[in-house]
Amino acid sequence: MAPRKFFVGGNWKCNGTGDDVKKIVTLLNEAEVPSEDVVEVVVSPPFVFLQQVKGLLRPDFSVAAQNCWVRKGGAFTGEISAEMLVNLQVPWVILGHSERRALLGESNDFVADKVAYALSQGINVIACIGETLEQREAGTTMEVVAAQTKAIAEKISNWTNVVLAYEPVWAIGTGKVATPAQAQEVHDGLRKWLQTNVTPAVAESTRIIYGGSVNGANCKELAAKPDVDGFLVGGASLKPEFVDIIKAATVSSSA
Repeated sequence: MAPRKFFVGGNWKCNGTGDDVKKIVTLLNEAEVPSEDVVEVVVSPPFVFLQQVKGLLRPDFSVAAQNCWVRKGGAFTGEISAEMLVNLQVPWVILGHSERRALLGESNDFVADKVAYALSQGINVIACIGETLEQREAGTTMEVVAAQTKAIAEKISNWTNVVLAYEPVWAIGTGKVATPAQAQEVHDGLRKWLQTNVTPAVAESTRIIYGGSVNGANCKELAAKPDVDGFLVGGASLKPEFVDIIKAATVSSSA
């Protein structure tokens, strides 16, 4: 089976102005990074900047939306449908980010329904899972992430267009980062879960990426772990060090 291509996503979250966008995209466009044979790079600006970024961004990088609605569009004020993303030729979407799970009450089942619907419309999905500090301290990390993954597995049959993003909630934007050993342990556990509950082929081919205070200083050590297939980067994706994180693809043991 072909090795898993390293994947680096940049989640800009709810940040930026038109001028900021131009600066970030210019920085990315001028960066020297490994070829798209080695690393797949996807940046995720807020909805209002998607077209601007798509129009300016280098052709070897893709864009992702940060969310989409759970079914066909219609009378859902304030929502963006998967069909609209298809219409704008936005190839990726981030679903189930812990900020949405926590702040907007998105349940495992709701996230799974979103994943299934986006895939049905031909959009690639970065599906986010992860435990809180309380859950980690209680020793239930694997139970939590397995339940989140199981909800998705029950709704989809084809994993080809899914990237699983493990983001320990306690490490997002806190400056606390899971140690490479902690990240590897969960990624390995998730891969074993997929092997047992989906298929060995899906376990082998599905990229499991890490998110949670990834930066230029810690990315290489994380990337070297055998089951860490890339990153979903938050705050650092708005800074020049995002380029260093993309370059970490070259130390990845899965590359």
